[in-house]
Amino acid sequence: MSEPAAERPRLTDDQAVLRAKYYDFCSARLAGLLLSLSPDEIFVLAEESGVEAGGPLESPYDAMVRRATVMLARRVGLPTYEAWAQAYAEDPTRFEGELIGLWQSEPEAPANGTER
Repeated sequence: MSEPAAERPRLTDDQAVLRAKYYDFCSARLAGLLLSLSPDEIFVLAEESGVEAGGPLESPYDAMVRRATVMLARRVGLPTYEAWAQAYAEDPTRFEGELIGLWQSEPEAPANGTER
């Protein structure tokens, strides 16, 4: 479970950009895998997710894609943020080709000064 926003330390701009790049990296990896799957393969992954969760399979296709994404994330073994940030700090060029630019559209900080 995540901490309430008031208890989390505020990120510097550099930390926020690095975290946004990490999410971009993970999204790009999963998007590429999802796009390579047939609808039947997505359904099978979604069913597996439902079995693990102990619940019935939801019927809308977008719900199946969400469940399939969760299963793919587990199978791919995405690095933790900490491990990724360390590897990125050592050699950013290793990852730059995989980023799809989502990190560049990070929303501005709210006017009331709360965390992004």
